[in-house]
Amino acid sequence: MDQQRDATEGKSGQAIDHGGNLARAAALFPQALQPWIDLSTGINPHSYPHSPIPTTAFSRLPEPAALEHLRAVAANAYDAPSPAHLAPAPGTHILLPLLIEAVFGRLSVAGRRAAVLSPTYAEHARLARHAGFDVTETADFGALASADLAIVVNPNNPDGRLIAPQDIFDLSRRLAAKGGLLVVDEAFMEVAEPDASVAVAVHPGLAVLRSFGKFYGLAGLRLGFAVAPPAIAEQLSVRLGPWAIPGPTLHAGLEALVDRKWQDAMRGQLKQEAGRLDSLLAGAGLQVSGGTSLFRYLVDPRAPALFQHLGEAGILVRRFSERPDCLRIGLPQVDEWKRLETALCTENWQS
Repeated sequence: MDQQRDATEGKSGQAIDHGGNLARAAALFPQALQPWIDLSTGINPHSYPHSPIPTTAFSRLPEPAALEHLRAVAANAYDAPSPAHLAPAPGTHILLPLLIEAVFGRLSVAGRRAAVLSPTYAEHARLARHAGFDVTETADFGALASADLAIVVNPNNPDGRLIAPQDIFDLSRRLAAKGGLLVVDEAFMEVAEPDASVAVAVHPGLAVLRSFGKFYGLAGLRLGFAVAPPAIAEQLSVRLGPWAIPGPTLHAGLEALVDRKWQDAMRGQLKQEAGRLDSLLAGAGLQVSGGTSLFRYLVDPRAPALFQHLGEAGILVRRFSERPDCLRIGLPQVDEWKRLETALCTENWQS
């Protein structure tokens, strides 16, 4: 998930708004070494090894029982109060507008205020503006209490900032008292500290978004969940309809969400690989300023030069136009480490 809009243009004249757009990267670096190594997204490079997807998952509409099973499995995986608190969706991006509609109604929200704890994933502020809110992006957590709609990404993308659960609960109760809503995006919570999630105790005034694709490395399947009070979760499910989750996604999701052995092993592996990336960066004279075990965050005045150097080497990382001294770097796949190490050890980018 990416923070400020990147207005830097390639020859195509289009801005690189988010990580993962290799066509735009190729336009920006037409002579780049191939194939591209994409470290711009923060998605786990080790996809969950689900079993072969049966042909019936493609040829038939999903059974209602399978969706209910997914809801129960996800509630257990996320320690949610009950399956009734879960609304499965084709990714979390679609859920914020539906939450706004469920809490504030379909009429105009003109005059209402939204506050986003920033800098963070840019889509939340954009969607709130599109819904009609007067949006403020602030680095002051306390300032969120004055809004009708508050949004917190936790742990944050891109710097990994983590807000304590009690602080989140206190804020959500203040918003609930005036008919407001706090939305907490826990897209990277699987690799955060134990007991950091607030999905365990959602209540009026609080909704939590959980992403499937990032930790499980299956972003293309498009699966996410809202954890919310049952009445709101039911409204979301009604709006999404009975077949919002495709059969292939159901198949992989049902296997991955119950596989605690793989989950625990993967958390350990990602932690080790994040340490390895830290060592590579340190060897190039770069100090990590934050992040999670799925991505590292750099604040360095040489960031523009490093972005250019890596791009010419066919390695795409995430930059931020509003903060040109910052970069976010994801984990390489197994066969990509050597090429990244070689690029980082080349000193000409620092000259």
